[in-house]
Amino acid sequence: MQYLRGVGLERAKKLSKLGIATLEDLVRHVPREHDDRSQTTPIGSLEAEMKATVRGRVVSMRQRRFGGGRAKSVITATIGDGSGWVEAEFWNQRWRADQLCDGTDVILTGRVTWERNGPRMTSPEVETLADGNDPEAAEENLLHSGRIVPIHHLTQGIPVTRMRAIVWRALPHVVDALEDPLPDALRTQREFPSLAHALRWIHFPHTMAERDAALQRLKYDELLVLQVALARRRLRHETEEKPHRIVVTQRLDERIRARFPFALTNAQNRCVGEIADDLTAPRPMNRLLQGDVGSGKTAVAAYGMLIAVAHKLQAAIVTPTEILAEQHFTTLSTYLAGSQVRIELVTGNQRSKKRRETLARIAAHDVDIAIGTHALFQQDVEFAKLAFVVVDEQHKFGVLQRAALRDKGIAADMLVMSATPIPRTLTMTLFGDLDVSVIDELPPGRQPVQTVLCREGDRRQAYDWVRREIGRGRRAFHVCPLVERSEELPLRAAVDFADELRAGPFRSVGVGLLHGRMKSAEKDAAMEAFRSGATPVLVCTSVVEVGVDVPEATVLIVEHAERFGLAQLHQLRGRIGRGRDASRMICFHNAHTPDARARLQALAATTDGFKIAEEDLRIRGPGEFLGTRQSGLPELRLANLITDATLLTQARADAFELIERDPGLRREGAALGHALARTLAARPG
Repeated sequence: MQYLRGVGLERAKKLSKLGIATLEDLVRHVPREHDDRSQTTPIGSLEAEMKATVRGRVVSMRQRRFGGGRAKSVITATIGDGSGWVEAEFWNQRWRADQLCDGTDVILTGRVTWERNGPRMTSPEVETLADGNDPEAAEENLLHSGRIVPIHHLTQGIPVTRMRAIVWRALPHVVDALEDPLPDALRTQREFPSLAHALRWIHFPHTMAERDAALQRLKYDELLVLQVALARRRLRHETEEKPHRIVVTQRLDERIRARFPFALTNAQNRCVGEIADDLTAPRPMNRLLQGDVGSGKTAVAAYGMLIAVAHKLQAAIVTPTEILAEQHFTTLSTYLAGSQVRIELVTGNQRSKKRRETLARIAAHDVDIAIGTHALFQQDVEFAKLAFVVVDEQHKFGVLQRAALRDKGIAADMLVMSATPIPRTLTMTLFGDLDVSVIDELPPGRQPVQTVLCREGDRRQAYDWVRREIGRGRRAFHVCPLVERSEELPLRAAVDFADELRAGPFRSVGVGLLHGRMKSAEKDAAMEAFRSGATPVLVCTSVVEVGVDVPEATVLIVEHAERFGLAQLHQLRGRIGRGRDASRMICFHNAHTPDARARLQALAATTDGFKIAEEDLRIRGPGEFLGTRQSGLPELRLANLITDATLLTQARADAFELIERDPGLRREGAALGHALARTLAARPG
């Protein structure tokens, strides 16, 4: 890399900050945009605020200095082309004095302002026209004007013109030697250019049509590699066989349903049926269960676990937090009271002796259902006959963690659950190897939660509402973004704010405190006091985002709501409205940015989790939504899962057809297999 003309050791170090270490990295450093400079504008036709490229000759140059020791300077060059004159102004760029000597032919690109003396460009991009005796320099001049030029992402010390020239020099050394990952038949079918043409056109297209064709090809490559990874993963699951057989009889179905103190909804029944079909199939289940907050996913998961237990097999459910694990333990213990099903809770905070005893019982098959946090992933956890694995709030776990738990069983059935509805394009991307079940209705009697956006002046009215609800025997969550006060962030913190509420507006009622730094016993005590009504106001952090089920809670106040993500706010909203009483979410905010306002307005406009998820994906983009780095799959640098949904659908169909024809990617898909291996090897972490 450093031996490419114009790079050298120092520039090579600077390029590495952009993730560019090789010539291939350099030519795959796709421009962030293109500027059409194929036409120059006569200087006499310039207008204020227009962005233009002009060509002329320096007719005069002057330099002025201001100040003392660390003087500022301004260089003003006047350029003419016969139709008029334009001033080019540069602050603190003294080297421009040597560049813009009288008589130098130049090309300027920039935005025009109109001054008393006429048009002016401040800090335009400048190219001096090379001596005709230097053919190579003359050719490189054509990179910056008279054509569509690339604007690359930059790092300090490498200007845009230098980056453009470096890429230009690298292209002939690289593009024709690169292996094209697309099978010829597939490339012809989709009417894509070759990889070599795509890389040339994406940097230096002759037309915008060439640029667009190149971009579509490179986006498709990203999506195809990703979908091939998913197709191969799915193929592995489908060729695996379970060593045990499961039969779901009508009697077993009735016995399990009798354990629930309610009738399943139509949506739950549909999902239960899909899971039962999977369990009776010879290959392991690999299913995603989506359902909005409060839709009853736990009951559906419990149904599947109890089928496994009825066949003398073990089940496990893993959660991201102790609070959620304890909630599941409480819920399942209630469902199974009086039965012979043995349940154990496994968390990282258990005492050593208790933990050893619990793990021994699991290994000896004295436990039918193990419920726990990431502690269940640890090497010392062994199961006797683990056959059914549930991963709740799956986006909190990486694919490797899920696989680690599944590997503790023998061809275990896997159910991953999400209370964050996932847009279709992300489902195709993150979970393209999974079958999908959706609980798309809430239990009867649930009322939609009203969401109100408030400013500081509305606080007294909000607290009046809370006191009225408490007087009716109800509860209120009060969520803060911080645990303790921070000097850097002037935000309300739970510890101090709880004291403030106890001494002020809620001094006549109990105020509890819950946050992630508390010990397990303290958390348990705080939740029990809240459930019982001893402290009907609970000041907390987002630790209550999942796993807290208190039907009496009808009010949720969020401080600094603009600091929370849209999906997180929707999850927090799911802590209320779980009973039959009307509930209200009150968001105090100080939203200044358009994105923050858009998040809050979307939250207030609907309680539909799928609409919320689509809006969240639109606002945040696919790179951040659900933490796609956790997926274990290649990251997307060019393709956008919102705007490129059609391309994604094409790539998915092509990938699954290719893997069906060439499962090992040894024939027509060999080059694509090499690209997949390189992409996964280069993936961070």
